[in-house]
Amino acid sequence: MDFIEGIKIRAKQDKKTIVLPEASDIRVLEAARTALKEDYANIILLGNKEQVLDMAKENGLDLSKATIIDPKTSEKTDEYAEALYELRKNKGMTEEKAKATVLDEVYFGMMMVKQGEADGLVSGAIHSTSDTLRPALQILKTAPGTKLVSAFFAMVVPHCKYSEDGVFVFGDCGLNPNPTAEELAEIAKSSSESYERLTGKKSKIAMLSYSTKGSAKSELVDKVIEATNIAKNNYPELEIDGELQLDAAIVPEVAKSKAPGSNVAGEANTLIFPDLDAGNIGYKLVQRLANAEAYGPLCQGIAKPVNDLSRGCSSKDIAGVIAITAVQAQM
Repeated sequence: MDFIEGIKIRAKQDKKTIVLPEASDIRVLEAARTALKEDYANIILLGNKEQVLDMAKENGLDLSKATIIDPKTSEKTDEYAEALYELRKNKGMTEEKAKATVLDEVYFGMMMVKQGEADGLVSGAIHSTSDTLRPALQILKTAPGTKLVSAFFAMVVPHCKYSEDGVFVFGDCGLNPNPTAEELAEIAKSSSESYERLTGKKSKIAMLSYSTKGSAKSELVDKVIEATNIAKNNYPELEIDGELQLDAAIVPEVAKSKAPGSNVAGEANTLIFPDLDAGNIGYKLVQRLANAEAYGPLCQGIAKPVNDLSRGCSSKDIAGVIAITAVQAQM
């Protein structure tokens, strides 16, 4: 079964409410229509109701089942402003600033999730990652026991003979620019959990480098080796190995010669990149050259499901992330 279709089936089993704060973007409206038509999520759109409905009508989109809320006129705006002030007053938030802040659709949406009136949020089609994640961290905070918030992509590669059904998790491809060895170990743990929750299969983690098992020497390689050792010591339940070059990580024939005896090499499905340069370039190469589906950046470590989007995303990408967010909310 197609990965995202499987996610949608799971989403339908316990339907959640997802808020979309970017209702001024046609891609978001098209994705909302998909989610409503296929009935895998309840949808809240934030924006000017008249403008949203006009755009929907012009493009032949049925949004009759969506809830459309304008923060500027909502009866909840004052309540959210007061709650935001109480939440952030020790950080310098004033009542006046709180009233202005909740008029921003992303902040309003985060308050809906915080107050339990939505189960998750998807943003990023027209907002930067920082504009999506800053309010999430300010309002929703990190999940209990979380040491690091990070981001991953669920990559679905068509006609791929590697991993199971060509489904991979790539981390961190969206948030942490130059993680330390300790942070890489945390990213590996979180990414492993994300892969297993989304696929129901065992994660096999490759800590990626330009070196395999000592074939090169440098501080960059040393960081990946140290991260691998930290992860093995702190989380012995993980199936993890490194440092591994990409071909040694996923190609069995290469793994036999470069990393004989590894329990991961040649079978990896969870790929941990050494920094954001490598991760961002890597996912976009696979997305564009292999015509892969790239869902994300999906967030790990926030108290409630919040997911970012690439600003180059399609409506299909957004519809998929809505389904993934709904499944995360079930957990």
